[in-house]
Amino acid sequence: MFKRLFVGLELPEGSRHLFRKLDPQIKGLRWLPPEQLHLTMSFIGDVDAEHEEQLRGNLAQVRVSPFFLPITGVGAFGGERPSVVWAGVGKGHPHLFALHQHIQDAVLHAGLDPDLKPFHPHITLGRARGVSRAALKPFLRDYQESEFDLWKVTSFTLFSSRLTAEGSIYTVELRQELQ
Repeated sequence: MFKRLFVGLELPEGSRHLFRKLDPQIKGLRWLPPEQLHLTMSFIGDVDAEHEEQLRGNLAQVRVSPFFLPITGVGAFGGERPSVVWAGVGKGHPHLFALHQHIQDAVLHAGLDPDLKPFHPHITLGRARGVSRAALKPFLRDYQESEFDLWKVTSFTLFSSRLTAEGSIYTVELRQELQ
């Protein structure tokens, strides 16, 4: 049996609820529920039980000290028809990028393919379908420079993800404390 896995950082509860209140209520923009908000560190994909066990062991060996990460500004991925609205995090933050590299190494040493896309750390707030950039412009302008939170990152999480018609359902498979 395969599980669809990714490693992410879970947002503090206060940040999750803050973002729920920011929903601009734009037709075609599906705002994510607070329990789904996270920062993806590495999307791994479908993994069998043997490789999952190796991955868990490797992730348990990751050694990075806890660090603070600012959550600032909002933006959108995509041209005139954006597909994702996001909140920014620690642009160029050295501890975040070091943790990302350790996670990628753990994935690789488990015999899995690491996520090779460039790492653009962000928190997906909403998914858009058929929404113009012009419709998003007032929201993006109002919050592009906002400083939402200073988040103390103390752990990372291995999640499994199940796709449904209503959206993804995430299950915590492993939570690893930073040390």
